[in-house]
Amino acid sequence: MSARAWQVGGLAVAGGVGYYLYQAGGDPKTAQKKAEADANKLSHKVKDELPGRGKEAKKDAEAAASDISAKARNAANDAKAEADKVASKAGTNLNAAVDQFDKSVTEGASKAKSGISSWLGGK
Repeated sequence: MSARAWQVGGLAVAGGVGYYLYQAGGDPKTAQKKAEADANKLSHKVKDELPGRGKEAKKDAEAAASDISAKARNAANDAKAEADKVASKAGTNLNAAVDQFDKSVTEGASKAKSGISSWLGGK
């Protein structure tokens, strides 16, 4: 660092010390407490203006909740569609099985009828 930067920095520090001593009426302990209080206020002010604090955090939370809700609705709709598809397929398979059973029962009945008829002299 150049000598000029050291001079400017030292002047700023001396000015700050002088300001707080003047505000405290020359009492160094009071000046120190006022400087600490101002530093604390400045720290809180900087923290409050950081992203993700206050209104921004609330908006971000609402957006995240909305996004999660939309994803949950989509997942529920997809699951319902898949369940309907499976139920439809199961219904089709059930109808095919019932038709096959009816066909075999009808064939068995006609064979039995022809067998009984042949005993009794029918065709």
